[in-house]
Amino acid sequence: MRRFLWLVVWLIWLAYVVQTGVVFAQANLPLIYVLTAEGPVTPAMREYLRRGIQIAERRNALALIFQLNTPGGSVDTTTTMIQDIRESRVPVVVYVQPRGAMAGSAGTLITLAGHIAAMAPETTIGAASPVGAEGQELGQTMEAKVKNMLKATVRSLAERRGEEAVRLAEETIESATAVSANEALQAGLIDFVADDLVDLIRQMDGFTVQMADGPRTLQTTGAMTERIAPSLIEQVLSILTNPNIVFLLLTIGVQAIIIELYSPGGWVAGLIGVVCVALALYGLGVLPVNWFGLVFIIIAFILFILELNTPTFGGLTVAGIISLIVGALVLFNSPGVPSFQRVSVPLVILTSSALGILFVGVLLFALRTQRTPIRMGIESVIGKQGEVKAEINPVGSVQVGGELWTAELQPGQKPIPVGSRVEVIGKQGIRLYVKEVDEPPREMG
Repeated sequence: MRRFLWLVVWLIWLAYVVQTGVVFAQANLPLIYVLTAEGPVTPAMREYLRRGIQIAERRNALALIFQLNTPGGSVDTTTTMIQDIRESRVPVVVYVQPRGAMAGSAGTLITLAGHIAAMAPETTIGAASPVGAEGQELGQTMEAKVKNMLKATVRSLAERRGEEAVRLAEETIESATAVSANEALQAGLIDFVADDLVDLIRQMDGFTVQMADGPRTLQTTGAMTERIAPSLIEQVLSILTNPNIVFLLLTIGVQAIIIELYSPGGWVAGLIGVVCVALALYGLGVLPVNWFGLVFIIIAFILFILELNTPTFGGLTVAGIISLIVGALVLFNSPGVPSFQRVSVPLVILTSSALGILFVGVLLFALRTQRTPIRMGIESVIGKQGEVKAEINPVGSVQVGGELWTAELQPGQKPIPVGSRVEVIGKQGIRLYVKEVDEPPREMG
């Protein structure tokens, strides 16, 4: 038994030493963080990248790989992301991935900003010509200004890659040129074409990057990778840049607020309305929208309200639905807005029709409830039955609804004895008028 106990202790000690050695060995391995960003370039994506850089710097990581798949987005947000990347103390690798992905428009500048730029096979980069904040074509003077500014930016980002890379980068701005991964590699616009994350890390081994504090050679052999997922807030903010979600929030929010105004006293509809409108305004502030569309949306709800007070037999409701559809399409689908930032037309039509009918139905119910006479106190006893407690001749008392009332006979009525069942037929002040009911009195327990 003693030998057995010593054997158990020795095995536990050996397992501890091995486990400790593995932990120390892993701690000494280089660490690479990985972020994955898909969809339009938005403030949520910017905050996600910024948080990843801060974590990588705080933990002294070897590098940060930013996997990107975007059709483009805001120039202002892109400029901030470029600044974050270039000021990072950890090398940032922008990797356009997976196959079929793109670094379109603003994504081109973000890719070029990386200390290392890489793409997966069958991906594309380019088409970075600017458009207005509402998706419209820019005027000639403004277009020249914005293009020259963006070309100066890509020149500064691509000059370390050679003249051919600079020329191609400028063409993506001037002529909306787009190229494949292999074409970008041949022109020197990117550093690697990698099949996957493992292949990218393998190719990065021994590669020298130019950081703010000087050149740095990466040693990625045996490096560990750790993914950083978007936080809940970042995910919610990303969802709020979907035009379909923004449209639903806006219409539901306005409808809920109007219902609250027509039927005050509650708080659920008002709270839902305020929250929905606030979230929708955030999305509208990010998306390229034509604010003129809000005029039609406001007119739509005015027509719904007028329908309640005007006997048009649904005419104003139909006009309101049409106005809501037009407003949504003008707001989100103006000419020049990229397809990925447009609202779904079938969704707008179905939602507008359903909300218009529902809105009028709910408000009609609320108005009917509001106009119903209030019945409380003595008003509520008319029509109820009770029992005579003191003979009514011509004045007595009756018990109605658990309460004792003074009762009086109307002219021409016979006296009503104690215990008789009576029905309240009227009132004057706090005195009831009753009549005898032809049914036997209830037995009292």
